[in-house]
Amino acid sequence: MAPLLEVDQIEVFYGRVQALRGVSLSVEEGEVVTLIGSNGAGKTTTLRTISGLIKPASGTIKLAGEVISGLPAPTIVARGIGHSPEGRHVFARMTVRNNLELGAYLRKDKEIHKDMDRVFTYFPRLKEREGQLAGTLSGGEQQMLAMGRAMMTRPKVLLLDEPSLGLSPVLVETIFEVIDELHKAGTTILLIEQNALLALRTASRGYVMETGVVVKTDNAAALLESDDVKRAYLGI
Repeated sequence: MAPLLEVDQIEVFYGRVQALRGVSLSVEEGEVVTLIGSNGAGKTTTLRTISGLIKPASGTIKLAGEVISGLPAPTIVARGIGHSPEGRHVFARMTVRNNLELGAYLRKDKEIHKDMDRVFTYFPRLKEREGQLAGTLSGGEQQMLAMGRAMMTRPKVLLLDEPSLGLSPVLVETIFEVIDELHKAGTTILLIEQNALLALRTASRGYVMETGVVVKTDNAAALLESDDVKRAYLGI
């Protein structure tokens, strides 16, 4: 069977600067896959290209066997890509509940309230603050909201970009407990995470990126034992 998400030889330019050079990766249904690499390696650009925020110059992206590369971002969301972006990007002047409702904006089904309750189950703090303006939340609460908003799209694949960035160790643990619960519930996840050790302990497989190129891929356990990965990303 074909992977649920398949990225094949995508190339992306910012003006004349090439950001991605023939990037290929795949994510099987129900799998957690991580992209690791230094800042500027192209990880965020890869996720933004998958979700349609950036159009690739060449290459294809398929979701469940159908080409989605080149489609408008709202169409890609409707097809099943949910994206929790780096930096959270919540709607600061809207309430927590309104932010979550926007995540379900394109949906026409009758399960929206059920999914809202599910988000509140994963993140009880959001339930406590559902009438509060998103801009007044702490950084950790905004990260929960960004993830919850992406979950409200009911995605086939959930893209998580740096979910632990700038958070305290306690909140990082909370976020990754939720990622683990989502995985156990069958959610397919493509994860970017600055803490490579944590990312590889969470994922089943990983891709290592350098300057817009995938330079290494293997199962997570093998990458954890790789001398190159230990030196470059694990501080060992």
